[in-house]
Amino acid sequence: MEKVEEKKVDTKTEEMPREQNDRKVVLPGDKIIESMDYLPGKNCFRDGDSVYSKRLGVVYYKGRVIEVIPLSGTYMPEADDMVIGTVAEVQYNGWTININAPYKAYLPLAGVRGFIEPSKTDISKIYGVGDVIYAKISEVTPMKDIRISMKDPKTRKFEDGRVVKISPVKVPRVIGKQGSMINTIKDKTGCRISVGQNGMIWLHGEKEDLAARAINEIEEKSQISGLTDHISKLLSGK
Repeated sequence: MEKVEEKKVDTKTEEMPREQNDRKVVLPGDKIIESMDYLPGKNCFRDGDSVYSKRLGVVYYKGRVIEVIPLSGTYMPEADDMVIGTVAEVQYNGWTININAPYKAYLPLAGVRGFIEPSKTDISKIYGVGDVIYAKISEVTPMKDIRISMKDPKTRKFEDGRVVKISPVKVPRVIGKQGSMINTIKDKTGCRISVGQNGMIWLHGEKEDLAARAINEIEEKSQISGLTDHISKLLSGK
């Protein structure tokens, strides 16, 4: 009688990452995945073979990097962030800027393009109280002194348009994977848009109201699946 080889069936189910549109909400300390194939990103940490969450938030996969987007929280500045701020005070050697953070930022004269002699220049003519600027954070000290710069090619003073304020932790959802969400809004509304990591978003165009509505919808429904399709339909009037 021919002997039939018995095959063992592996009953262990491989833990696969959830698809990006399946927004898993996790608590601090929750295990996200048991795998060495994925790296812990923002608000995550590794313990052994597993990646865990540091924050209450939504799991987000960026290729092989796992991040957790917090569901709430204030903006904490980091060097190289692009932010939108409002001039709060004009000083002799620079400007105090409100950047929607627990600490105000300082824009020194050295952070502006070109040489300025303060004794011969009314620097309020360059940036006055209430002016809105798109700036880059150049330094954050351990004492939370924040310096910003206007030397990056992307920086500018906004002369028109409007600013929408959202929770800073929702900014990644407004941008979307590889810029998919923000590009959808730009394409559908024709608006020029600059996004600050501090939750301030500048819009300019004929359909500013529609773009603002879409951004507010993203903030409100950031945890739902199929959000990009939902926003695309909203912008198309469906």
